[in-house]
Amino acid sequence: MKFSKKALAAGVCVALSAAMVFAGGSSEAAASKDGKVTLKVLNYLDMTSANSADEITVLWEGFEKANPDIVLEREDLFNEPFHQKVEAYAAAGQLPDVIYAWPSGRSTTLHTKKLLKDLRPLLEKDGLVAKYNPLSLVPQGGGYLGELPNGLTQTHVLYVNTAVLAACGLKPAKTYAELKAQVPVLKAKGYETILMANAEQWVMQSCLFSDIAGRFGGEGWNKAILDGKAKFTDPAFVNALKFVKTLYDDGVLSQNTLSTTYGDVIGQFATKKGAYYIDGDWRVGAFITDKSTGEALIAPAVQKAEVMLTVFPEIPGAKVNNSTSVIVGTGWGMSAAIPAGSAKEQAAWRLIKWLEGKEIQTWRVETGAAATPSRSDIDISALKLEPMQQMMGNFGKQYSSSTVVIDGVFEGPVYDPLNSGLQEIGLGTKTPEQVAAAVQKAFEEWKASK
Repeated sequence: MKFSKKALAAGVCVALSAAMVFAGGSSEAAASKDGKVTLKVLNYLDMTSANSADEITVLWEGFEKANPDIVLEREDLFNEPFHQKVEAYAAAGQLPDVIYAWPSGRSTTLHTKKLLKDLRPLLEKDGLVAKYNPLSLVPQGGGYLGELPNGLTQTHVLYVNTAVLAACGLKPAKTYAELKAQVPVLKAKGYETILMANAEQWVMQSCLFSDIAGRFGGEGWNKAILDGKAKFTDPAFVNALKFVKTLYDDGVLSQNTLSTTYGDVIGQFATKKGAYYIDGDWRVGAFITDKSTGEALIAPAVQKAEVMLTVFPEIPGAKVNNSTSVIVGTGWGMSAAIPAGSAKEQAAWRLIKWLEGKEIQTWRVETGAAATPSRSDIDISALKLEPMQQMMGNFGKQYSSSTVVIDGVFEGPVYDPLNSGLQEIGLGTKTPEQVAAAVQKAFEEWKASK
């Protein structure tokens, strides 16, 4: 997302005023007077997800109980407040010791400014490399393993309410023409066609447009731009943006989605306000049973009978169809400011190994927090999973090719104007051509700054 100079300055003040939370960052003494090591942790926690309260007990209290010599001072944030705080801490030089991070994209600052340690040497030292899927250990935004991922993430999933469709005499659309034809039928019954949380700028880009751009651009479209062999203003990318406009023009996406927040949209799908819902694979965790309450946003029996997970229908004129966007998942990184070989580094590494170990990754799969774990020693078939989790575990069978996630292959200065531009297309305040030109200009400026 974009940060103005005023916003960044304000963020710095926030970070500095938070000295009671992250005073001194990783430069503080490794141990307190009683010999315990204190770690500052910035956690990404969605309290709307089932089992979010259980996370506190299992992950954090569980670690402290098993490691009484380590004290955790944890801050929990979610969505944009989390990312704003990361930028503020980074700007103030107050980065926490252990931090939740993306492999690139939303954590671009952490990677490109080398604010995270390379974790691969620590994995190799402990003989743990073979315990992880090789795809999850590829170099990330800074050219090294800045965060140890939870798994692989499919950022585009089409959640289908088959009961809503059946009530209207319809079946899941296989082509865009079929989807468009369903709009007036669904509207007549009081249903939206597709639900999305487009109030937050990243959602459209990450959960739908990255796949659309890949479908129109074909394999390697992003590399061609990075190599100077193609431009964002070329027909393929412009046509992908035009298709977004078509979604709004045809009523497949309502302008109401532009005021729908990420926290509200799950309730809309669960209460059958629309036939389809677009989000990432992680959102399955919002619908399943919360162990602390015994309640689910969508009951397991209803999941099995009325929900289907697939990908967006075939788009006319696309070079690729039957695809989804895929990226290495989020995970945990360590502040590069922690001295190598110090007690604090050892403590931080113990925490990261715990958070990305077999026990916790298994818990993540079972609770819907992760669909495809990075650990290679977890037997998914042996776990007791709810129907939507089982669907997500088999989601790879729903598509035949993958596309890149735009904020995973381009840096913030490039994808920020795209994120805002996608909203402006929906609002009708900018044309696809204008957005493409703005993104190309931003790309050229970014490249010239390197």
